[in-house]
Amino acid sequence: MRKHILLLLFIGISISVNAQSRGIRIGYIDMEYILQNVPDYLEAKNQLELKAQKWKQEIDVKKNEIAKQKETLKTERVLLTKELLEEREEEIAFLESGLSELQQKRFGPTGELVVQKAVMVKPIQDQIFTVVQDLAEIKKYDFIFDKSSDLTMLFAAKRFDISDLVIRRLSRSSKRDQLSKKELKEEEAKEYKEDLQDENSTLAARQKKLDEKKAAREKLIADRKALVDEKKNAAAAKRQQLVDDKEAKKNGTTAPSTAPKEGEKATDAKATPVKEQAKAAKPANDSIAINREAAKNAAANTRAKTLEERKKALQEKREKVLADREAAKKAKEAKTTNDTIKKQ
Repeated sequence: MRKHILLLLFIGISISVNAQSRGIRIGYIDMEYILQNVPDYLEAKNQLELKAQKWKQEIDVKKNEIAKQKETLKTERVLLTKELLEEREEEIAFLESGLSELQQKRFGPTGELVVQKAVMVKPIQDQIFTVVQDLAEIKKYDFIFDKSSDLTMLFAAKRFDISDLVIRRLSRSSKRDQLSKKELKEEEAKEYKEDLQDENSTLAARQKKLDEKKAAREKLIADRKALVDEKKNAAAAKRQQLVDDKEAKKNGTTAPSTAPKEGEKATDAKATPVKEQAKAAKPANDSIAINREAAKNAAANTRAKTLEERKKALQEKREKVLADREAAKKAKEAKTTNDTIKKQ
């Protein structure tokens, strides 16, 4: 519990520190779901289950043997002397003790089943952790959690689940060992396109969400501005009506009403100064719109540049990996040649 509290405090501090500079990227995996989709794990699990079934059969045989001896003793009890009876009971107690030890050895907390399961899972978990670290580095994740661990996740949105991405990368790794050099290059090109597509779809979804928020904010501002203009026009018309009424009272005439009816906007000629003010303010609004468009274009250019830099970094990393593999292959061939020469 203390460990979890410290972890949450650390996350909160990190978010507060980094929130000023950039957004926090958080993802999670479901280890149980990933393991159920890894062929190597399923094959090893089936083998372990077969072995556990044999152990259960072995235990059942011993249980049946003990039950038979108890039944025989129950039948022959009246015919046995006290010494023979004690000897048979000790024999049965010894068999029961051996059965208990065997159950603990096979299925106990530190038994063979638990140990072999841990040995079976560990190499696959190591591969998963390696893939998760690579994804965190490539896709700039700040935190990646395991949903199936002791850390309680009260809610986790599906869009932050990268389990399928981890499974796809694990399957790629298993395929590489079975491919030729040409097929390996084709597979790496395919992987690059898939990763790029994932990145583009993520950026597109994020940009769409930002655009929707921006459009909603601009609509709210426009609605508020229209309401304020309407109130200003109504107030101006009302003031003008008061002036006309006062002037008509002086001259002994009746001034026509210029106040807008309920639910209508002030559109009288007396409200012309307000319209002229709005018309005069139009160039300023056009200038603001132009600045917004320029800012939007600049943001789009920045995003495009960032995406291009990510593409370039990913390509350089792939080229480096290929170069390292080729160098390792040549070194291995050279070593094999030298060994052959030494043997000759």
